[in-house]
Amino acid sequence: MSDFLQRSCPNCGHKKVSGGVVSKPAAETLSPEELRPFWSGFHDSKLFFSYCRCTACRLLYAPHFFHDEQLADLYSELAPNMEMVPSASLEATQRGYFEAARKADVPGGGYLEIGPDVGYVAAQAAQDGRFDEFWLFEPNRVVHKSLAQAVMPFPARVFADMTDLSPVPDGSIGLAAMIHVLDHLLDPTAMLEQIHAKLRPGGVLMIVTHNEASLLSKVLGPKWPPYCLQHPQLFSPASITAMLEGVGYSSARVARSTNYFPIDFLVKEAGRAIGVKLDRLPAPRASVGLKLGNMITLARV
Repeated sequence: MSDFLQRSCPNCGHKKVSGGVVSKPAAETLSPEELRPFWSGFHDSKLFFSYCRCTACRLLYAPHFFHDEQLADLYSELAPNMEMVPSASLEATQRGYFEAARKADVPGGGYLEIGPDVGYVAAQAAQDGRFDEFWLFEPNRVVHKSLAQAVMPFPARVFADMTDLSPVPDGSIGLAAMIHVLDHLLDPTAMLEQIHAKLRPGGVLMIVTHNEASLLSKVLGPKWPPYCLQHPQLFSPASITAMLEGVGYSSARVARSTNYFPIDFLVKEAGRAIGVKLDRLPAPRASVGLKLGNMITLARV
């Protein structure tokens, strides 16, 4: 096995790329072991695989990336997502996601989520009452019991393998959700195809991703946090719509999403992005909702 995987465009298979975003040094110029310390946490220097733009479909992706085996090893060491943000802020953010899906006139039936973490959105779906069965694919086995409890009294099927949706009956799902998952997958189109088969007529797929075309990404450039070792590709409204349409989804709608953060957390992160340590600067802990470079996409079969 070579040090890193060499990829063509994960959307259209095209191999020609144009310039994108590069770190110094670029991750592909180092060894896997040299990259391991940069896999998680915060560091003075920023390191990621070079992102290039497909000249055919315009998707921004990394032509060099970790192999599946390397990713499995690295993710086994990764701390829970956004663990530094208080749960109240996370819950407010995730409530907003489900509210967007609810307003899209989601039909009943089953509920499917890839990477539900501890079940913030799944719990909202259970409280809504229109879903009769929950299919949850979460690799962290530690939270499986909590996930089942989050959707009670409805039956929950919880699986550790995120890549195989075959247990879910075709045409049974009213709402499928992927929150900050699609930009982590080496083969995003394969997952979108699997979900398409599981949705019932009129069923909705909700996807939350970073927006590489956002104003924040342009202002911060290579220092934008989503440019990191965990993302083999990053989406814009145009590229995610093109990918969904290519798989067979219709009427994709993309909007900026609101995230809630404590003010003191935002101050520290802003300082980190510009290379200034503001950890000791006093700031309120109250949360504020901001549209800071993420987007929510809703698509139907």
